[in-house]
Amino acid sequence: MRRFAVLGAFLATVGTALGQGTKADYDRANLFATLLPDGVYDLPEPPQWIDGGPRFWYRVRRERATDYIVVDPIKKSKAPAFDPVKLAAALGKAADEKVDATDLPITSLRLNDGAIRFRAFGWPWKYDPVQDKAILENSSPRAGKKLPPHPDSLAGPYAANPVSPDGKWEAYLDENFNVMLKNRDTDEPFTLTGDGSEKAFHEAEFYWSPDSSKLFFFQVIVGKSSKFHLVESSPEGRYLPRALKVEQPKPGDKINRRKPRLFSANAKAEVWIDLEPFANPYDLTNVRWDADSSRVTLLNNPRGHQSLRYESIDGETGEVKPLFVETSKSFVDYAHKLYLHPLDESDELIWMSERDGWNHLYLMDSKTGQVKNRITKGEWVVRRVDRVDEAARKIWFWAFGVRTGQDPYHLHYCRINLDGTGLVVLTEADGSHEVWVSPDRQYFVDQYSRIDFRPVVELRRMDDGKLVLPLETATTPELDKSFHGRLPERFVAKGRDGKTDIHGVIFRPSNFDPKKKYPVVEDIYSGPTEFHVPKRFSAYHQPLQPIVEVGVIGVMIDGMGTNWRNKAFHDVCWKNLGDAGFPDRIAWLKAAAAKYPEMDLTHVGIFGGSQGGRNAVRALIAHSDFYKVAVADCGNHDDRLYHQWYGELWMGYPVNPHYWFQSNITKAHHVQGKLLLSVGELDRNVDPANTHRLIDALTKAEIDFDMAVVPGKPHGAGEYPAGSRRRTDFFVRHLLGMEPRAK
Repeated sequence: MRRFAVLGAFLATVGTALGQGTKADYDRANLFATLLPDGVYDLPEPPQWIDGGPRFWYRVRRERATDYIVVDPIKKSKAPAFDPVKLAAALGKAADEKVDATDLPITSLRLNDGAIRFRAFGWPWKYDPVQDKAILENSSPRAGKKLPPHPDSLAGPYAANPVSPDGKWEAYLDENFNVMLKNRDTDEPFTLTGDGSEKAFHEAEFYWSPDSSKLFFFQVIVGKSSKFHLVESSPEGRYLPRALKVEQPKPGDKINRRKPRLFSANAKAEVWIDLEPFANPYDLTNVRWDADSSRVTLLNNPRGHQSLRYESIDGETGEVKPLFVETSKSFVDYAHKLYLHPLDESDELIWMSERDGWNHLYLMDSKTGQVKNRITKGEWVVRRVDRVDEAARKIWFWAFGVRTGQDPYHLHYCRINLDGTGLVVLTEADGSHEVWVSPDRQYFVDQYSRIDFRPVVELRRMDDGKLVLPLETATTPELDKSFHGRLPERFVAKGRDGKTDIHGVIFRPSNFDPKKKYPVVEDIYSGPTEFHVPKRFSAYHQPLQPIVEVGVIGVMIDGMGTNWRNKAFHDVCWKNLGDAGFPDRIAWLKAAAAKYPEMDLTHVGIFGGSQGGRNAVRALIAHSDFYKVAVADCGNHDDRLYHQWYGELWMGYPVNPHYWFQSNITKAHHVQGKLLLSVGELDRNVDPANTHRLIDALTKAEIDFDMAVVPGKPHGAGEYPAGSRRRTDFFVRHLLGMEPRAK
């Protein structure tokens, strides 16, 4: 390809003996950023099943063309669906549109009777490969030379139905936020509630008992959430600044409180509920009536998130009983590990829990709340449930760490019986997997890769995961040529306790010379919601790789306190977000440098955005003996200024002094090293006051720092071109000790 020739000539000019941080290094980094993000070929798009399967087709981009492939699992065959050049010409002529054979606008491909039926430009078409002609399936008037909008694109809104199952009653809200009940036979209205108001309104989501005798709903007692103001300094089309107000609940705020209410429709009277268990809920969800209308159940998530209560409310008396309570001395991660699936026919439910220290599934008796049996177990974690087959009593789910000897963050697809027997890990290869299951659930397409292994796509059987047919293996010709086959390296070392494996990756520049010394730059995000180190293949890793290319070694590490290992690993973050896994990161880096002496640990930098921005500043507060340079974008430096759900889940409720101790703002006087702060003035996610108050604290402590307030930009302003360029320049100046882009 022409750009191969350009790149080859450029690399020949640059050679491998350049310095670091030079103009040539910047030029090469910019060229790679242009070439590589779209540089993966032979990787199919998700399969499109034909007439319900098992046959399917997929589109795949080659280096110089785009193919459409039809796969027949029964025949174990794959073949081109048609000649894309001929079809493009025929479709372009029939539609009076310009059609690119390498990027056909085709969806919903169907193959039968020797014809090819598909949708393009919003309309159904039929292509006859024998006559080489495309025609509209249904005649329709043309709007000039362009096709008119297809009616399928004009979808109407969906409205909830407040009518009782027997059709007798209809519930609705009046103008005073009260719940009204109307007899649909007589059209006679009745007032159920008389205490509605703007500050104590009722929700218009009604839960009828199956026998239509009872109505359950919520009244919302309005709280008072914090607000902050943004100033848009340079609004488009206006010379003067503009102020914007953003409502964002902060930790400790008096949030909206949902109050459960229960009424008898026949008596038109309230069944009084014991509200003590619902005194301070964060949320009440998963409302369900039993089939016999005897009770309503719901999930009670109290503030503080140290418990989840599955409550039962008696339909006649309003008595509340907890069927079971999930508790933790730290936190119950409802935001990522909540799963409740009722099995109505057998009076059971499937529940997700970390009660044994690993995230697993349990089969519960929905009447008593007792555990009937464990479904999954072992030193691995369930990531999420994909499907439950109640009749076959089987469950399909995703899991981390289920393949012994592989990276514990590799995602695998599994099946198990509800009684805990018959576990089958359907995906096998050493990598992180993604699957697409045929509608008849007989086959699945499996795509797997690693950060250091290009994607492979295969067709496999659903019953045992056995290979049916290899489909594609991704290629990266531009990456191979520009990086000489160099990929990031996975590296594992022990953490702070000397026992726990800490996983990370190492990035080296394309002109890497093992005889040189390279400063080290860490891309950090230690948020407790997920893990940070990429597990799937990518030809280009933004934002770290452009920095690496100018002459440093880059690393990404998942320390303790991040998610999706065991509970003890995760619990390190509890009321301790300032820790950020630094003891594990430093131990990992020292182990890596012992193996690779080209890593210069006397010159270590760090950068991140959002929680990563907070982490980067914390590095210079608590570990300035190790980290020397930090760039922090849009950091949530103090949880008292961040989202209520986030702070209260990981830092607890009520707001106590530990919030103060974990704040970068209150510790700002400890900052040592070179620091660059950036923030977008229109950040609606992380209140810019996080950065501005940190600036205020640093100024009062007479600590020098650099800063960039980016006009008009939202959260993540540091990733815009000007911000990323300035970040790279900052590391070149303060780690390499030279002026950026110097000759």
